[in-house]
Amino acid sequence: MTVEQLSAFPHLFAPLDLGFCTLPNRVLMGSMHTGLEDKARDFPRLAAYFAERAEGGVGLMVTGGFSPNIEGWLKPFGGTLRWPWDVGKHRQVTRAVHAHGGRICLQILHAGRYGYQPLQVAPSKLKAPINPFTPRPLSAGGIERQIRAFVRTAKLARDGGYDGVEVMGSEGYLLNQFTVPRTNKRNDAWGGDTARRMRFAMEIVRRIREACGPDFIIIYRLSMLDLVDDGGAWDDVVAQAKAVEAAGATIINTGIGWHEARIPTIATSVPRGAFTGITARLKPHVSLPLVTTNRINMPDVAERILAAGEADMVSMARPLLADPQWVEKARARRVDEINTCIACNQACLDHVFQNKTASCLVNPRACAETELVYAPTTSPKKIAVVGAGPAGLAAATVAAERGHRVTLFDAAGEIGGQFNLAKRIPGKEEFFETLRYFRRKLELAKVEVRLNTRADATTLATSFDEVVLASGIRPRAVDFPGSTHPKVLSYIDVLTGRVVPGAKVAIVGAGGIGFDVAEFLVHEGRALDAGMPALDAQRWRAEWGVDIAYEGNRGGLREAAPEPPARAVWLLQRSPGKPGAKLGKTTGWIHRATLKAKQVRMLGGVEYVGIDDEGFHIRVDGAQQTLAVDHVVICAGQEPYKPLAEDLRAAGVPVHVIGGADVAVELDAKRAIDQGSRVAAAL
Repeated sequence: MTVEQLSAFPHLFAPLDLGFCTLPNRVLMGSMHTGLEDKARDFPRLAAYFAERAEGGVGLMVTGGFSPNIEGWLKPFGGTLRWPWDVGKHRQVTRAVHAHGGRICLQILHAGRYGYQPLQVAPSKLKAPINPFTPRPLSAGGIERQIRAFVRTAKLARDGGYDGVEVMGSEGYLLNQFTVPRTNKRNDAWGGDTARRMRFAMEIVRRIREACGPDFIIIYRLSMLDLVDDGGAWDDVVAQAKAVEAAGATIINTGIGWHEARIPTIATSVPRGAFTGITARLKPHVSLPLVTTNRINMPDVAERILAAGEADMVSMARPLLADPQWVEKARARRVDEINTCIACNQACLDHVFQNKTASCLVNPRACAETELVYAPTTSPKKIAVVGAGPAGLAAATVAAERGHRVTLFDAAGEIGGQFNLAKRIPGKEEFFETLRYFRRKLELAKVEVRLNTRADATTLATSFDEVVLASGIRPRAVDFPGSTHPKVLSYIDVLTGRVVPGAKVAIVGAGGIGFDVAEFLVHEGRALDAGMPALDAQRWRAEWGVDIAYEGNRGGLREAAPEPPARAVWLLQRSPGKPGAKLGKTTGWIHRATLKAKQVRMLGGVEYVGIDDEGFHIRVDGAQQTLAVDHVVICAGQEPYKPLAEDLRAAGVPVHVIGGADVAVELDAKRAIDQGSRVAAAL
């Protein structure tokens, strides 16, 4: 590495001496379940996934969680490492990583009462609010068997070629369940005061060190902020950290929040580095390297944290899902080429919780490295891509990278399509980064970009071999009395700033766009700054009731203090039931909670009677009422917009219709980018 390269992010690329080995940089690829861990047949894909990130320069990686026994399963027949004959499949992963000079640890995760299966065990007989199963409380003998299971898995991991293990002691899983009074109601040798509650975890670390020797990395994932009532106190966190160090751990990783906590911790609305202060508070109390985590997605963020002495390493899981070359790009000062994680959760966590293989909205090759291959073409063609939204951008850049001559048309004056609306939603400012990435990728791939240009069928038919039609959507018109009244606005009018709504607004349609518009209206006034998230961490923590100083209740909680809404908003849907029921599996509750805190009135089963000068007349449960609103914003869905398709087909030109032009139900950027990439890979 040259001095010039090092000077860009000197703390991020400083080696870290662990005594028996030295890590080349301060980047830990944090654990994230992908769904490839559960079946032996998927291990070649898992090996390719990790190998690509090792080749990209990650200092140390951690696998998704593997259970030490069936009682610790996350789900029936989930990934385990408990028998000698399991070792062979794991060697595929470790050999692939080591071939690129990387290091990798296996995470040992016992789900405890979070296991979605009837064999679960826990310190006490307390059902988790997010799980229908009630755990069996462990006896003293049962606890000893669990400790032996952890040690057995660690020894098998060492035999499988792993450089170490991460012991999962946070996020509300079994070890965390033992350490806090919320879930440990015992009054024996394994519960009661702090020392007895943490004894289970400390015995596991101590015995793993004894069994695996001094040159084996042991990371302990310590819950530093539980974010649940009756969670740990700060003195508990410090005591555990000191005990973990004494027991022989190599590194302490930061854990934030339980899965049942009602505070977001990794969603895009969470400010970058919002929780690093809690790791910094622990620094004076231990001498082990500390890893900080959550919403660290760009090199400047990581460098600032490390330079300030808040941590010794930074953990990033989803950012390396989004861009396996993240580390190498940062090292080579090619930051503008990083495909930034936008923390949407749509293809990673949402997939995992739906028992699908994880992927990434901005990188559909994630976990599909052996399947979605962008091989150089042997027959270059002239390709026209019509529409510079997410589908068109993906198609144009992949096709050009493969060697096709690509021209990208868009009638607008900037690339991005619907992303230019999404980036204006408070908490979705990360879309600025996606547009920056695609803008740079168009340059590198030498795509000819023609903005402010409306493509016509004749030119396309005579000048190109094939056409990719990514012309997007049109908002669906509504048809009820008064729908043409001056009070009525399109969501596009609102989000582009062409019209500023009044103090009282009703929104027709409670899908993803309706929720986004509601967020925009109640948070008006938040600045957008040159493509960087404008969220203030301290302000955000106050709104959600997060107390990293532990001045309030146990668990790092205090009373939430949401700021008043910018205007009164009603969010309406025609279909019965709870508005927002079809939002993202792991983020929908955040959107609903945010709007509830902003006093948005959400109504389902609404009949739209009409709009006039008095306001919006609606009927709910047979009772008519009038909302005295200044404006009504229509978010009633979209229709595909593909005016060129038939003419091109009639002219005999091969046409590939993708994105919203193909399917316009909601605005699905995940499907659009995946579809655009796959079409381009097959051209």
